[in-house]
Amino acid sequence: MLHRMKKEHALDTKSGTRDELEGTAKKLTGKIKEVTGRAVGNPSLEAQGDIDQIRGHAQEKMGRVKKILGR
Repeated sequence: MLHRMKKEHALDTKSGTRDELEGTAKKLTGKIKEVTGRAVGNPSLEAQGDIDQIRGHAQEKMGRVKKILGR
């Protein structure tokens, strides 16, 4: 799996703006999953929503870093 992660990272040529937008979308999707999971009593869906929000936040931050570095 580590090899796959390195390969995906090496192929990451998205712009900072695109990463920010995709991160925002992931956060929104995660929030929807979290709220839905809580509403229907599905802790697994709620947890997946939390994870998606964390991943989205990280991707947004990566986009900001790329913009600062001019990528």
